[in-house]
Amino acid sequence: MPAVFRHTNIVSHDPDRLARFYIDVFGCEREGPERHLSGDWIERGTGLAGATITGVMLRLPGFGQSAPRLEIFRVAGAEAAAPAQVTRPGLMHLCFEVDDAQETLDRILAAGGRVLGEIVDSGEVPGVGRADFVYARDPDDNIVELIAWNRIVPAS
Repeated sequence: MPAVFRHTNIVSHDPDRLARFYIDVFGCEREGPERHLSGDWIERGTGLAGATITGVMLRLPGFGQSAPRLEIFRVAGAEAAAPAQVTRPGLMHLCFEVDDAQETLDRILAAGGRVLGEIVDSGEVPGVGRADFVYARDPDDNIVELIAWNRIVPAS
């Protein structure tokens, strides 16, 4: 069977607050019960002795029931996080395609996020199109990209 992308996980000190942000701003939907994971199987699978993990799973918008998920967990003993940086290797950002970058950025701010950059027009990206985009931060300082395509150039 070919690989199928299922989810991305964010560790948060307050999974409920962060989940509310993604539900309120992007229309993610909570799926299933809150997870309470501990025991030998989770310790062996994560390589973390004494692992105790709680959190929620959100279905990302735009793909129906088969959508990839955003998993937001609290891990007992998690360290304070350094804010994500555009220049740091590793996961840089989550990207959401939106109809209106400014309107969505306003919702991010109202939900406890903050602006990282400014909304700009990409100019023509050859073979792709042009878009307005901006980087912002969620309440846990993870980077979120908003992209609003103005015109998509058909593939040649």
